[in-house]
Amino acid sequence: MAALYITEDDVRSVMDMEKSLLIIHKVFKEMASERATNLPRQRVRAPGIMLHTMSAANEYLGYVGWKAYTSTKEGAQFHVAIYDQETGQMRALIEGDFLGQLRTGAASGVATEYMARPDSKVVGLFGSGLQARTQLQAVCQTRKIEFVSVYSRNHENCSEFAEEMTELCNVEVKASHSPDETAAEKDIVICASTSKTPLFDGRVLDEGTHLNVIGSNHRSKREIDRTTIKRADVIVCDDITQCRQEAGDFIQPVEEGITDWRLMHNLCEIVAERQTGRATDDQVTLFKSVGLAVEDVAMGAEIYQLALEEGLGVELPF
Repeated sequence: MAALYITEDDVRSVMDMEKSLLIIHKVFKEMASERATNLPRQRVRAPGIMLHTMSAANEYLGYVGWKAYTSTKEGAQFHVAIYDQETGQMRALIEGDFLGQLRTGAASGVATEYMARPDSKVVGLFGSGLQARTQLQAVCQTRKIEFVSVYSRNHENCSEFAEEMTELCNVEVKASHSPDETAAEKDIVICASTSKTPLFDGRVLDEGTHLNVIGSNHRSKREIDRTTIKRADVIVCDDITQCRQEAGDFIQPVEEGITDWRLMHNLCEIVAERQTGRATDDQVTLFKSVGLAVEDVAMGAEIYQLALEEGLGVELPF
């Protein structure tokens, strides 16, 4: 049986946020039972380009696979490959840009389900790009959101984003001119920016706020300040092992003694109810996501099955 090449258009036709939330919830449940294994990202650089690779074994699905992408000044190119666990044969090679946006948003959606107050209604969002889009979609599917304040450095883009997301999520989204006002008096704060430095003053956060921090997966970049970390009563990572390598939001604060990796929990522990994502309404809770290959492989496996059912994809010569 030949492997399928599945394009971005194919992915968009078969996958959405609702399905992604179910897939990613299952991923973290299976990680807790050790039926899914994640290998952190590796990076190699050459003049003008960086290659990023990450892999996983999703035993519960019967697939292993990898995600690889290049980043240059022109942008990034993403691919996910899945292999049959029994035969070792490649089953699909999938263009992975939209796939990655969905799985990252869905991971925050799962964290929000376990960590945000059930009555959360007001969101502060940093970023107006593609990742911010799926982050907001996931949160709006997880909580009954009534209002969103969004901030980004380009106010024109921010205003266009607010108009688009108002229609897409059926919720009032307004562009903000102030980072601190965006974070203040919010039930949920989402950081999905390209910023290398903290976005707001952690002192403005209300008690009971939940944060999803996903914009950086590089040790030199930080979206949140030391005050935010100090105020967090519960800190959860998509994977602590990978965060230790590339979560710039935590690496320096840990070195300074502000927090400790031993105080943090993996999201799979929260999903498996071995740890508590929120004990009281007034706790500040923080989820840090750097993006895991185990998510990509699970998404790829489901996209492959749906593509087969819909007759999508092009057979490769192997």
